[in-house]
Amino acid sequence: MKKVVAVIVAAGEGRRFGGAKQYALLRGKPVLEWTLEKFESHKKVDEIILVLPDVRRKPRFLAWHRKITAVVKGGEHRQDSVLNGVNCIDPQSAGIVLVHDGVRPLVSEELISRVIEATSTKASVVPGVPIEDTVKRVEGAEVVRTLERARLFRIQTPQGFFYAELKAALERAAKDKYYATDEAMLVERNGGRVLVVEGDPYNLKITTPRDLRMAEVLIES
Repeated sequence: MKKVVAVIVAAGEGRRFGGAKQYALLRGKPVLEWTLEKFESHKKVDEIILVLPDVRRKPRFLAWHRKITAVVKGGEHRQDSVLNGVNCIDPQSAGIVLVHDGVRPLVSEELISRVIEATSTKASVVPGVPIEDTVKRVEGAEVVRTLERARLFRIQTPQGFFYAELKAALERAAKDKYYATDEAMLVERNGGRVLVVEGDPYNLKITTPRDLRMAEVLIES
């Protein structure tokens, strides 16, 4: 049976945060630990590949998390880090690959399940939350267009892919030196089909200290 492998990307330096946000404490526990525990406890996730800024903490993570099969150093860009992680996956057993931001610690079991189930229908999948605010395209200080918000979504992770399709898209992008804001965009560029499933408004990405405080509030509530 083909495996579900989660690539957890936590290789950022946290310039906007003021330090390595994946190790910032959230209710006394590192943000990354919250994230890993969600995938570690999920029954349908078979393996975890962890991508870090360096591999000095590798022995600790391998000892603490039984599903982690590899800890690899990240690349210059997020996309490079994802490729480094995907390259650690055994192609003979690989089925579905989930790519998740290590600094989204509030990801729910239900969302992970939703992405896995939808990806199994043979399409790449991204979770999305509808945009509620009016969105305008601006050039300089001038509004040039008001976008139709009913067709706009904020995209989250985990994003789900079939291994071969994701690897091909990443390798083509690396060869072309093409960089995108998420892996789904690379699959789209390669002609792949991408579906949107219901995201979770609580699936917050920790980018600034304010986000960390918001995560504290969400956990307490």
